[in-house]
Amino acid sequence: MTMAEDDAWTISANEAFVISLVAPGPNGKESRFHPKFTYPIFGDEEEIFGYKDLQINLRYNATDMRPHLSVKYSKKFPPIGDAEALDIKDVLSEFLPEVAFQKAKDWETALAKSCDDWTPPGALLNDFKTKAGRFEVWKGSLADPAVKQLIKRIQILVPFFIEGGTAINVDEPDADRWTVFFLYQNKPSPTDPSKSTYIFAGYSTVYRFFFLQLPPSPPTTPPPSEDTTTTTATGPINEEFDLGSSSFDISTLPCRSRISQFLIIPPFQHLSLGSRLYHTIYQEYLSHPPTKEITVEDPNEAFDDMRDINDLRYLRTLPSFQALQINTDISIHKSGPVPKNIIDEAAAEKVRKAAKITSRQFYRVLEMQLMSQLGESVRPGFTMDEKERGKKVSTGLERKEYALWKLLLKKRLYVHNRDALGQLELGERVEKLEEVVKGVEFDYARLLVKVEDQESKQEGGGEQLRKQKQAEESNGASANGKGKRKATDEIDGGDEDGESVAFARKKHRVG
Repeated sequence: MTMAEDDAWTISANEAFVISLVAPGPNGKESRFHPKFTYPIFGDEEEIFGYKDLQINLRYNATDMRPHLSVKYSKKFPPIGDAEALDIKDVLSEFLPEVAFQKAKDWETALAKSCDDWTPPGALLNDFKTKAGRFEVWKGSLADPAVKQLIKRIQILVPFFIEGGTAINVDEPDADRWTVFFLYQNKPSPTDPSKSTYIFAGYSTVYRFFFLQLPPSPPTTPPPSEDTTTTTATGPINEEFDLGSSSFDISTLPCRSRISQFLIIPPFQHLSLGSRLYHTIYQEYLSHPPTKEITVEDPNEAFDDMRDINDLRYLRTLPSFQALQINTDISIHKSGPVPKNIIDEAAAEKVRKAAKITSRQFYRVLEMQLMSQLGESVRPGFTMDEKERGKKVSTGLERKEYALWKLLLKKRLYVHNRDALGQLELGERVEKLEEVVKGVEFDYARLLVKVEDQESKQEGGGEQLRKQKQAEESNGASANGKGKRKATDEIDGGDEDGESVAFARKKHRVG
């Protein structure tokens, strides 16, 4: 077979594959969209061989997300030697439950039925209203069969929209350590307005990692005991140590709760629903005593932006966070170590632990907050260039505060990139660090503009929403993650494409 003949039978998997979200009931609205990635399923080239006019349609009942797969084409390549058309259904059987391959008539019959008595699995956790309607967040455990069934139906969306994303093994013995948060739109039923119909909008999964907190060091030589039968160099050992009850509830152990998969599907993007879902999850674990830290698995740029903005807006509601200031009373020396008391480190740690935010994330957000408080004449800006800022007269105290802020930032960046910087000569090290600082300043300024826009939107209404969307589009940071981040804070990293409102691939960012 020649290359030209091969190309004639090859089609883009992204273009051939269409996902449909169909509302139940008569004349239900259908939303159609293409996957963003298909390489985890169809290979790195994202191409399918062996068909002409290929159409792959994965239709979902928008309520219970029951799927149905249909494959249509005008011609199929006749096998020649080792060359044969890809068995599409066989490939997709690894990503879809068996119900997706049942007859179309069965799926359509189920779709036509009223879903007025159906509710998402789990328990209702939060509900809110937006201009797009009313939405609800439902929380459940993967140990719940109903939650497990729904996850099996929608997991193919993970590789489709989360770069590097992988499905959960729903049959793991520790399934109860997975918590799932479903986001649904609640709409009046088309057949009975007094009842509700649920439309799937997105979901997130959270996994609990248990970790040991070391107790205080025991005394060197324990007191003697009649029950002691063994002696070591450090003293006697009590062999009748109480191991606790077998009925101990492991869910009460200290843990880190890690946001794993996070997805808002395309028909519901650009509506700030990702922020609403993230805020709901964060507040849930903020009030969850066993959770000591809320972490995120390999966030992409779009998720990072959303997380930064939400974390900063939440922390700004805390008087203890607002009280953290740069100590301008300390002296700046031309050489030597960076002063340790630029901020009250003990007070900052206390706020961080109470907020359950990881160290890297917290101090990045704190740096944003402190930068927002710098004098306008020295504060790095997103829209103001050096000449415009230079026209504003700065005081000695403002210049000193900015210098201290930069020292605080450089110290953290240096520690985070110590291995990479250690391979450079001193002059190159200083130059590279300064370059990264400028990139971080730009990124912080960009994020602060978004924070201010969102806060103004709450006060000013629709006009601010329009301005916010314009800013997001012009800055290459739209809700679906398209575009590139213009600054990077990683010493050895470069700009990377963003992804949809989801995450999986690590981005190059310090902090």
